[in-house]
Amino acid sequence: MMMEDQPPADSTRTEDHRPDHVITVRLRNPVLAVLWAWLIPGAGHWYQGRRAKSVIFAVCILSTYFFGLVVGGGHVVYASMTRGDFRWHYFCQVGIGVPALPALVQNRRVRSGKPPLFGDIMAPPGPVQRRQQDKLAQWHDELTSKFEIGTLYTMIAGLLNLLVIFDAYGGPFVFPADTAPNKKSTVEDSKTPSTGEKKKPSKKKNRR
Repeated sequence: MMMEDQPPADSTRTEDHRPDHVITVRLRNPVLAVLWAWLIPGAGHWYQGRRAKSVIFAVCILSTYFFGLVVGGGHVVYASMTRGDFRWHYFCQVGIGVPALPALVQNRRVRSGKPPLFGDIMAPPGPVQRRQQDKLAQWHDELTSKFEIGTLYTMIAGLLNLLVIFDAYGGPFVFPADTAPNKKSTVEDSKTPSTGEKKKPSKKKNRR
């Protein structure tokens, strides 16, 4: 009687349909992996040893985010909860972690009366007034459609990183080992005409 070693509790086992082909993915500490994945896109997978995925996620998500930030002149990512300018887009953008956190620092400095760091980059526009040319209206006039495009790209980057965080926590999706045989039998059954009659076994004629 052969005993198989049980996989560790912090790993996910992915099996091919062949019993001799087993791939083990060590998730290590899923909570810590989630924290790393949120702080820096791809860092959670790097912590788990899934280096190829880590590089792909980091390059794709960070390039999308910084492209949108540059297109928007550095003004499309900012935190503002004022009545005239409730920046709900930031809740999507902050999903990318550290690259979006300077907006909170800039918001705190502006609210306390201090000048923002790095100019107006990721700083809130200040009071928004109707029928007057405030700073937010000036950004829209200068950037035109680039402001919306930059906002969209940075939001998409933050939302994509949420999927990466989920993958770092739960690991790759695993198909049950008996899925393929069931599907195969279903396909074969669908090819057989349903006449309600039992198929008689075919008899081969013996030739002498």
